[in-house]
Amino acid sequence: MKNPKVMEERIRRVRVLFKELGYTLHETERSEETYSAGFENEEGMQGGFFIDRSSRFLEIAYTFSFSPSMAEYVKTRLEEMLKISYEFGCYINLQTTNEEIAFSVFTKLYYTGLNYYALKDSLREFALCVQALTELLEITSTESS
Repeated sequence: MKNPKVMEERIRRVRVLFKELGYTLHETERSEETYSAGFENEEGMQGGFFIDRSSRFLEIAYTFSFSPSMAEYVKTRLEEMLKISYEFGCYINLQTTNEEIAFSVFTKLYYTGLNYYALKDSLREFALCVQALTELLEITSTESS
């Protein structure tokens, strides 16, 4: 996508839909190539979304972060974490560094099918996935990001 107006329209459209669904948005990054923002609703559902100029879809993500000392804890639950993510149609990403273990769950919506109801349904399934993962990991909402 070379037209900057298309990128701006995607950003505007996504922001409007999130707001129509009752989410508060917190812009975190904006450049010519990418846009990202955090979101939260009155029930406390949080996450982030990403718009990339070269991508045809909106990506919505939530990350669980653990200290390296919790590696065995995460490892014993990983298979169930994958099953839960699959059950709700979410993708996962697992990254480990010396400072943390990050387990991200995300969903994608193609812009061609993006409307109020598609985003609402996707966010509902995404929230259920995050809730099930939180319960599996026995994490209170103040311990996750």
